[in-house]
Amino acid sequence: MNASQPDTDGTAENLASQTDNGDTEPQAEPSALEALASERDQLATERNDLKDLLQRNRAEFDNFRRRVEREKLELAEYGATELMRSVVSLLDDFDRALAVESTDKVYSKGIELIHTRFIETLKKQGLEPIDSKGRKFDPNLHEAVDRVAMPEIEEETVAEEFQKGYNYRGRLLRPAMVRVGVKE
Repeated sequence: MNASQPDTDGTAENLASQTDNGDTEPQAEPSALEALASERDQLATERNDLKDLLQRNRAEFDNFRRRVEREKLELAEYGATELMRSVVSLLDDFDRALAVESTDKVYSKGIELIHTRFIETLKKQGLEPIDSKGRKFDPNLHEAVDRVAMPEIEEETVAEEFQKGYNYRGRLLRPAMVRVGVKE
């Protein structure tokens, strides 16, 4: 074959066109594939970031909801505690009224019944009187206002109770005011 003679089967041209087509198309395809892969990776990263943000927001909202519920309960308990502090002073008044002798026995009996029902109702709500007399002095439950020498009792024992102490729902509401007996 000579260069002046045309190629009848077109192999040289076919090879050249195939080479040109092969070079341009495979180059175009990888760059398009690379762009698609890059876009896919970018979208996957963005999706993962959004999923992470969603999970964090859900967790933050759950924590917020729990905190609000806890604060609501604490506020209600605080209000009830303050109410019980006020009620305890009424109980002191009842105790003082019951300690006074009355000539009207029916009236006295009525006051005693009301006092008993009142105490029972408050116990159902969680108010518990602190039993102090004859017990070992506990600074967490008692407020010592006096010390007296008493050789017949054990050291640091509550000899007399001036004012009752109360627990409310397992917490100290008011310490008992007591006189503590000590040996000399």
